[in-house]
Amino acid sequence: MTTLHYWLSLVPVFLGLAIYVFMHHRSQRKSSQVRQQAIETGLAEPASLHPVIDRVKCIGCKSCVYACPQQLGHNVLGIFHGKAELLEPANCIGHGACKTVCPVNAITLVFGTEKRGVDIPQVGDDFQTNVPGIYIAGELGGMGLIRNAIEQGKKAMQAMSKNLPKSGAGNHQVAIIGAGPAGIAATLQAQELGLNYLTLEQDSLGGTVFKYPRGKIVMTQPVDLPIAGKMHFKETTKEELLEFWQAVEASTRIKINYGELVASITSLGSGYEIKTSRGTYTSDAVLLAIGRRGTPRKLGVPGEDHPKVVYQLIDPDQYQGKKVMVVGGGDSALEAALSIADADGTEVSISYRSDSFSRAKAKNRSRIDEYAAESRISLYLSSNVTSISPEQVVLEQRGQAINVANDALIVNAGGILPTGFLQKIGIDVDTKYGTV
Repeated sequence: MTTLHYWLSLVPVFLGLAIYVFMHHRSQRKSSQVRQQAIETGLAEPASLHPVIDRVKCIGCKSCVYACPQQLGHNVLGIFHGKAELLEPANCIGHGACKTVCPVNAITLVFGTEKRGVDIPQVGDDFQTNVPGIYIAGELGGMGLIRNAIEQGKKAMQAMSKNLPKSGAGNHQVAIIGAGPAGIAATLQAQELGLNYLTLEQDSLGGTVFKYPRGKIVMTQPVDLPIAGKMHFKETTKEELLEFWQAVEASTRIKINYGELVASITSLGSGYEIKTSRGTYTSDAVLLAIGRRGTPRKLGVPGEDHPKVVYQLIDPDQYQGKKVMVVGGGDSALEAALSIADADGTEVSISYRSDSFSRAKAKNRSRIDEYAAESRISLYLSSNVTSISPEQVVLEQRGQAINVANDALIVNAGGILPTGFLQKIGIDVDTKYGTV
């Protein structure tokens, strides 16, 4: 082979190497831009459960990037300096698929960050709390995503069934408190396992989902339900999801006691006594599949007791022709504002204490920006409500008082974890700052 032929044979190698270097630098530059933009727009803090990547273990294979269900249209995960990194923390929904596919176990799912703590009850790998025989699954344990809550409900019931005493003292083997996604899945699993179960729900089927505004879009992922089989939804409405669950309830004949509020859970030494608004039961073990909100977080300002102030949206059409302010910056607040803005003749505004909607999904943030640009929603960022009267709301924004004409106020400032209820049972609650 001549020298010319030798060098010509190396051209494809150098060409391939040049293309690789170019693509690598372009990817690195894009990741850096996305990361910096998230910091500048105040979207660098994840809302709840999210991945932390061990850069020593990470091999930069991109498995986690491709597995993320939020990756389409976003850059939640990316490769930065050859390692995986959470680029858009605010868009992370805590799905956990990234951890599952990582071939070197470099990903840990944690709650909270150094700046933003999240209160989480103490729960072991088997979903059992520090109180033997009391288990937690779903939203209360930090799993707000419907698919994750369903999976936890199933697994928690499987773990409970293995730990039940052979000759229980209660008139039920397991008591399930709550009939949201985790509670429904746990109830189905209990029936499939042939357990003597009791399911109590203070409201209606669906739990927190039942309280969503009419027409709210619900995000989930396909998941297997015991007895009922595959739930195929990826994006649906509140009404369609509740209709599906009602059909499951009818076809499987699971039993749920509705409109029954749990007042107390007391240890009997062997098993637990459960007092409700209707009666008293005993059970060998208890699964808490309730929501995190407990009671709505209030503003604590003069005039908040006025009848026009509510803490959740049920029907947007009831506000037709009215001036409505929504307080809050999470998904519930943004979705409430958007749905009311679609009602005839409404004037909608949002008051939020921060300068960006970092806790909300990107889709909701984008729609809010569109509605604001079209003057369909007025935004009062970095503001706080200072007083409420029948005709107006007074805001404090960057040191200035602003009077906003108002007919109705919807406070979506989150809820207070039912810590008192948990403490009475003996369950310990930790504040997580970026820990498991």
